[in-house]
Amino acid sequence: MADFQGFPNDFSEDFDDKLSVSSVPQRSNALSNKLTSVLSASYADSEIRDALRILDQKETKNTAETRRRLRLDVHKEVIERNGDIVRDFGQVAEQLKRIGTTISTLNKCCEDMRRHVTAARQENAPVLEEASALLAQKQELETKKQLLDAFNKHFIISEDDLLVLSTASEIVDENFFAILKRVKQIYVDCQVLLGSENQRLGLELMDQSSRNLNVGYQKLYRWIQGEFKTLNLENPQISSIIRRALRALAERPTLFQSCLDFFAEAREHILTNAFYSALTGSTSENEQNPMTKPIEFYAHDPLRYVGDMLAWTHSATVSEREALETLFVSEGDEISEGFQAGRAAEPWSADDTEVFDGRKALEALVNRNVAGVARALRQRIEQVLQNHEDPVLLYKIANLVNFYSVTFTKLLGADSTLLETLSSLEESSLRQFRATMSDNVSSIQPELTAPPADLRVPEFLDEALTQFTILLKTFDSSLTPASSRTADFEPIVLQALNPFLSACERMAKEIEKPVNSVFLANCILAAKSTLSTYYFVQDRVSDLEEQLEAIISSLTEYQHAFFLHTSGLHPLIAALAPLDDSSDSIFTIPTLLPFQPQALTDASQTLDDFLPSALMDAVENLKQLSSTKLAQEITAEAAERFCEDFEFVEGKLSAVDENREEAQDVEAEEDQAIEEPVPLRSLFPRTSGEIRVLLS
Repeated sequence: MADFQGFPNDFSEDFDDKLSVSSVPQRSNALSNKLTSVLSASYADSEIRDALRILDQKETKNTAETRRRLRLDVHKEVIERNGDIVRDFGQVAEQLKRIGTTISTLNKCCEDMRRHVTAARQENAPVLEEASALLAQKQELETKKQLLDAFNKHFIISEDDLLVLSTASEIVDENFFAILKRVKQIYVDCQVLLGSENQRLGLELMDQSSRNLNVGYQKLYRWIQGEFKTLNLENPQISSIIRRALRALAERPTLFQSCLDFFAEAREHILTNAFYSALTGSTSENEQNPMTKPIEFYAHDPLRYVGDMLAWTHSATVSEREALETLFVSEGDEISEGFQAGRAAEPWSADDTEVFDGRKALEALVNRNVAGVARALRQRIEQVLQNHEDPVLLYKIANLVNFYSVTFTKLLGADSTLLETLSSLEESSLRQFRATMSDNVSSIQPELTAPPADLRVPEFLDEALTQFTILLKTFDSSLTPASSRTADFEPIVLQALNPFLSACERMAKEIEKPVNSVFLANCILAAKSTLSTYYFVQDRVSDLEEQLEAIISSLTEYQHAFFLHTSGLHPLIAALAPLDDSSDSIFTIPTLLPFQPQALTDASQTLDDFLPSALMDAVENLKQLSSTKLAQEITAEAAERFCEDFEFVEGKLSAVDENREEAQDVEAEEDQAIEEPVPLRSLFPRTSGEIRVLLS
């Protein structure tokens, strides 16, 4: 490129030489335009750069000759290249001529072929039309065949399937239920056919399906009856086929109920035989089971005998319910749906408002199954009640029966036959208990002559309280609700306790005080001790406490009177009782007979003799009271009241002496000669403080 650095100047000179032939003005304008064009040209343009690059590739030397021939050389090269292009296009034109010839030949061939095809089409047109008609008929026949095959497959039951559905020799398995389900679906789908113009086909298929369904359900009904005869409910793995059969048969409520009736009768017979086997220890083949002892082996122990029978009944009922729950309740929704569908087939079988309840049906079925056991149980327990007259035993049996009544209520509901049997047995036991208690009360009447010499609780009351303690413990362990325990046990209190306490009260009326109070207090204390630990008899305990308070008050009065009379204080208290606190009353005290010097001295001496052993003598009065603490409390209360009485007398004597001293002072001031009286306190010197110390 260095050789071409002077190219613009040389190029300008060349242009100047060419312009020299023109006129001066034209040459001047052209030159000016050329200069302007050259000077305004941008050599950074890509075309200029490409031109310079091509020029550089030619390796042309930058000489004046080269610069003058540059345009000619360029034109020559362009002409040569154009010639090459013309030759190449000549070859292309020659090839295009050959192609045109070929195309003309092909067009001629195509035209010939078109004429042949047209002629062939005209000759084959009737055949093609006939073939098209045949193909259309074939398509229509194939469609009809497909419809017929689909119809037969959906609506027609094969002979083999009908044999499975109806023949008793064929087993009931999954294939049977699949066929039965298909027949039911066919019966439902026939309703669609009834909506077509030709209803005959739908009616015939529906009639045939109905007959097939009836045959299938009859076979299922007979099969379930056969299975129920050999069904072992003790086996936890009950066949799923039986459960499915029951769900399917539920769509025929009449057959389903007949199956339940048959099953209930069979299970009642089986459970009754099992109960007698448990009682005797022998099976239906009169074979003894050496591994278990029969329930009647413990017949000598009535409570255990009854308890074992009830426990066996409860165990059998629970097992029966659990086994049947697997059959009915676990599939309750499906059986209920089956009943709903069955009403459409048997609208006469149930009320429209009736809804199948699996739980209620289960309870009713179990109740029917154990009905035979309930009858046998009632007979045996009534024999026990008739042969025993121990009231405690009778009440324990009643409470035991009540316990199982509560248990069976949760298990079978409140309307079961077994619960009615237990309620009747409980009432019979309580009735026998009341009769026995009444006989016991009548039998103690000859003993109501006099209480024991030591005033202890009489033997009949002691026995009654021992029995009553057992009754309390028995009732306390029962399942009676806490809210009703007080009311429920009240009749027992009236029958087993109150008559004996009333007998003790009648005995107490025949003896003198305070012996009668001590005797009655001992009886009440014994009864209270028996009842106090049980909350459901607290009302009766409160009544006993009120009676005891009255007796304590009576004994306190007696002890108080003992203190007053034995100490010699009673005459003084009696003399002072009518007086008030006025001065006139005080002045009259010395004139009273008990307050004369000799009488007051004797009273003081009596008091001194009484005080050393006063407390022991008073306690000795209540030594037969069963509660030493209560005797001490009564004596302490009486001693306190005695001290208050002594303070009253002491105050009156002190008041008399004070009045006398005041009178003497007044007379001394008036210089009157008086005889000085003896102070009453000197004749009766004991103080209330000394009394309290000696009686504490």
